[in-house]
Amino acid sequence: MAQIVGGGSPVNDAERRVIAHLRDNAPDDWLLLHNIEVPRGDDTFEVDVIVLTGHSLCVIDVKGTRGRIEVAGTRWFPQRREAFGSPVAKLRGNGRALKGLLTQERRELDRVYVDSLVVLTGTDAELVDPAGRDSRHVTDLAGLIGTLGDASRVRRGHTTDTAPYGTAIIEALNGSVRRSTAPPRFGSWVVEEQLGGDNRVTEYRAINATVPGSETVLLRVYRADPLAEEEPRAAERRLITNAYQALTRIPPHPCVVRARDFFAIDDESRFVLVLDDVHGQALHLHLTAPTSTLSTAARLDVVEDMLLGLAHVHANNVIHRALSPACVLVTEEGRAMLTGFDYAKPGPRAHTVANELPNVLDTHYAAPECQAMPERMTAASDVYAAGVIAFRLLTGRLPPVTPDAEPASGEAPVEVPVEVMDLLRRMRDHATNKRPGAAEALADLRRIRRPRPPEPAVADLRTQDLRPRHLGHPQVPALREVVPEFPGVPEIPEIPEIPATAGAVVADTGRPEDRGPEHHPREAGPQAPARYEDEHRKGLPAPEPLLDRLRTRFRRITGKQP
Repeated sequence: MAQIVGGGSPVNDAERRVIAHLRDNAPDDWLLLHNIEVPRGDDTFEVDVIVLTGHSLCVIDVKGTRGRIEVAGTRWFPQRREAFGSPVAKLRGNGRALKGLLTQERRELDRVYVDSLVVLTGTDAELVDPAGRDSRHVTDLAGLIGTLGDASRVRRGHTTDTAPYGTAIIEALNGSVRRSTAPPRFGSWVVEEQLGGDNRVTEYRAINATVPGSETVLLRVYRADPLAEEEPRAAERRLITNAYQALTRIPPHPCVVRARDFFAIDDESRFVLVLDDVHGQALHLHLTAPTSTLSTAARLDVVEDMLLGLAHVHANNVIHRALSPACVLVTEEGRAMLTGFDYAKPGPRAHTVANELPNVLDTHYAAPECQAMPERMTAASDVYAAGVIAFRLLTGRLPPVTPDAEPASGEAPVEVPVEVMDLLRRMRDHATNKRPGAAEALADLRRIRRPRPPEPAVADLRTQDLRPRHLGHPQVPALREVVPEFPGVPEIPEIPEIPATAGAVVADTGRPEDRGPEHHPREAGPQAPARYEDEHRKGLPAPEPLLDRLRTRFRRITGKQP
């Protein structure tokens, strides 16, 4: 059972599991220190666990990440969440900083080897590191004690027996480090888990301290040098704020990761970008998975969402400039979202961050006109990158260097329409003016995937009813269009004349219900006038009978009684 010699409060369950595992299972002569802060210049860095074994001092970073984690370059690509910077590189840097502090306190500690180890506590965690760059410094909970006890990890020139230095190490640590009493907090956001990072930025998952049980967010905490000269400090600030400036130009959209907030810490030694915590994984994982996890239809959905998000970005005068599979997230529902706007161009401005692009660009997705000159990035180069991403997603391989190259047999699944592959070829055209815009490419893809149904046959206008039949009176014929020049077209039936014996003259108001019995054959007869007056002309003066009108006119003309 290892001896715990001090430390702060564990931040999460993953750290508690590692501390308990070492306490209960490590050799008795091992010493354990956890949750401390180590000063480095004007800043500090946090250490989850430090273990003093019989042959080395090991700095441990605990990660609760679950599932398959793929290492590509300096980034980790876990399942069901956004990619983050490799924690190994950062941890090794912290180990070197700690070694420097120890030797400052006690010169003889220069012979002690300071190791670094990332512990994955997820039961199903699996690190896939094809290049073998990080795997030597990563273990799981079951292999932790065995890895720590491996004396072969000690580099040549260092001692493999720390017993004579034990007291000096503890005294040096007590004089250099301080206990961490609470989880890191940035503004109103309290850290739940540190995801990773590099020397420039650290990524955390956090919750709002004022709203218990609120949804998590992603924090990108950028480091800055508050003591730098004005000009380099201004350039550093422009680079740090670039992602937020770009995202604020883009209205909320379901295919673009949303920025919630951006603020500086105290003396502007750190800046915090708050993003939505997307529950998904980078498209890069789908491209490198040994077996496909997306159907052809789902892949086409991802391409459509990617173009939808890119069209929205371009419509708001923002150019991504670093689009790659690492910048496309696929959510658990299969929706694609664009992220990674650190080097985007948010419209015309007096300064640029394009000089940083050569350090981050994946040349497979850089347009030909930008390979040597990244500052030439335009919306057309974003479309080129999207075309390469879509081609690789649908075919499983990168496209040929020349877009017009003869396609290989079996290049794409049979479910992918030929028109889609032709669209991707046009998106990757070496001539920028021949590439469609993102909105045009999106419209073309939608037309290919969801063609319009055929138009219904045009009806024969010569017999088309021009107005409906009178309601409730199917015996009244509907008017039909007359086309005299075409023989055989039936003539419009004549409307019956008003019989002189009808007994009443009724004004036609234009409404069927106000028309007299001559329009209602079933109402004709001796009782029709009385019923018409009772039911249809209530409140109006009764019509004057025809004979009375004739008598009145005769008297006016002749002055005699008829």
